[in-house]
Amino acid sequence: METQISTQLQTALSALLALAKPSAGEILVVGCSTSEVMGKRIGSCSSAEIAREIFAVLREETQRAGLYLAVQGCEHINRCLCVSRACAERYNLAPVWVKPHLRAGGALVTAAFENTSDPVMVEDIRAQARIALDIGGTLIGMHLRPVAVPARCAIKQIGEAPLTMAYSRPKYVGGPRAGYEGDAEMHG
Repeated sequence: METQISTQLQTALSALLALAKPSAGEILVVGCSTSEVMGKRIGSCSSAEIAREIFAVLREETQRAGLYLAVQGCEHINRCLCVSRACAERYNLAPVWVKPHLRAGGALVTAAFENTSDPVMVEDIRAQARIALDIGGTLIGMHLRPVAVPARCAIKQIGEAPLTMAYSRPKYVGGPRAGYEGDAEMHG
């Protein structure tokens, strides 16, 4: 059954992917407070049900786009991320020893860990992650490589949670004589 949360998330994710134009195999980082989605204070009221709904949309849409999904946990597990072992191996990500749950990690990362084939928790993916969704102010920016570009769409929140989206672009270097416009592979 599709709810308003699923519809909002699908719309926002479609807009982000259209703006970021990711290549197959890139990583989408998602942080989410299900408490905020319900209109509560972050970390106060985790919902496994809402997390499963959100994760189902994320998994379906990232698989359709050929992307890897990285779901961030909360500060109680140092904002580690759940990824598939295939993603960890492709990007040479070092696993860490932690198993998220509702009270240490949060609902979405727990749903990801329970519903990802061969899940692995990793501490850092900054060098690889270029696109991100932050649902409820979970501070995912530490996992996004520079230079972050805000992405806007008609959807401003998922449920009651504020939505922040971003993608990154390569740094401009070289000064006034360097060329930028029209250069191939600027999203690289």
